[in-house]
Amino acid sequence: MDDDAATLARAIGARVKRERRAREWTLDQLAAHAGVSRRMVVNVEHGTANPSVSTLLRLSDALGVGLPALVEPPVSRTASLTRAGAGAVLWTGESGGRGTLMAGTHPPDVVELWDWTLATGERHESEAHTDGTRELLHVREGAITVEVDGQAHELGTGDALTFHGDVPHSYANPHDESARFSLTVFEPGVGTTYRTEKADA
Repeated sequence: MDDDAATLARAIGARVKRERRAREWTLDQLAAHAGVSRRMVVNVEHGTANPSVSTLLRLSDALGVGLPALVEPPVSRTASLTRAGAGAVLWTGESGGRGTLMAGTHPPDVVELWDWTLATGERHESEAHTDGTRELLHVREGAITVEVDGQAHELGTGDALTFHGDVPHSYANPHDESARFSLTVFEPGVGTTYRTEKADA
């Protein structure tokens, strides 16, 4: 991990540990609620893991705090400003693409604002999120293919798509130029149910 990624990993680990202890949960209890391995929880809390977005979602949902809360300072009533280049990079592609969480709200109804880039040939697979999750995607540059529950949607610059995020879905760039899109994810009722499927390690 580079310095920025290592700093983010330590911050996420500290928040996960703090939230787990506040609930008086053991490592095994958090692992069971989140549907991840105990080793993954240990590695996340120590800041030594580079967990997938899927794993972070499982942990944040189990703790009832929402993904934005894992990468932001504690809630305050003041406006929260994220400068360009200062968002939390939670996914990196093999060719330089990035999934950056720019802003988010807090439970129980969480809204996340993402800035995504996909280099040529890159693809991001996402498992089904919690029931009721919705996603809104707007292509700002280039063109991408969004697959939702087995159905492909071709989007060019300026196109937008609204879809259910509680089914398997993916974003891909099969074209010769990089693509960039904004993604808003609405996840209602965070913390009211637990994920039971096994997460990506």
